[in-house]
Amino acid sequence: MRENEPGGAAGRGRRRGAELIRAIHEAVLAEVAEVGVGGLTMEGIAKRAATAKTSLYRRWPSPRELLLDALHDAHPQEAPTPGADDLRGDLIRALEQLVAWMTTPAANAVVMIMMERHRHPDLVDALYTRVFDARGGTFTRTVLLHYAARGQLDPTLITPVVSDIGEALVLKHATDHGQLPDRRLLAAIVDQAILPAVGVRPPPRPAEPTGSR
Repeated sequence: MRENEPGGAAGRGRRRGAELIRAIHEAVLAEVAEVGVGGLTMEGIAKRAATAKTSLYRRWPSPRELLLDALHDAHPQEAPTPGADDLRGDLIRALEQLVAWMTTPAANAVVMIMMERHRHPDLVDALYTRVFDARGGTFTRTVLLHYAARGQLDPTLITPVVSDIGEALVLKHATDHGQLPDRRLLAAIVDQAILPAVGVRPPPRPAEPTGSR
């Protein structure tokens, strides 16, 4: 259905600019969830977005380019406190961003891409360079580098392994238990894994009441 057809985009009021791009991004994420990476077409995306295929080609040369653009736009980026005075809180908030993102259509699209990585290795490479790396890498890495740049952490301790700790433990919990970790567990990941790995003593854990098990 084209924009100038009854019931199409024109019937609802012509969308332009950011509103149209948002609708197209939502459409490509929904489309890849239904048909997979190999089934993506400009025709399918345009139909789902209720817009003309020419509107897509004006901005993106292919469905994959459109998908990468949508994933980049939807991917969160940590925003550490400017004064670098709340490392623990910033790390917990970064993991909360990860947990929130894991429930989104963008995260589902990433899963679809990874499931087909043997068929589309170039797309997986582009996902890392143009989405994940462009947004700061793994969750918590931006926070750690922010504090290291201000002399709060030793930058040599921020290795790829350390950068991956928080994300890996969140994903493991979700895989093992079939549910996303709550804030209490995210704080435990920060206190018991990330902070010790970068040489920071975590805050003391409150003592359990006498007789508790």
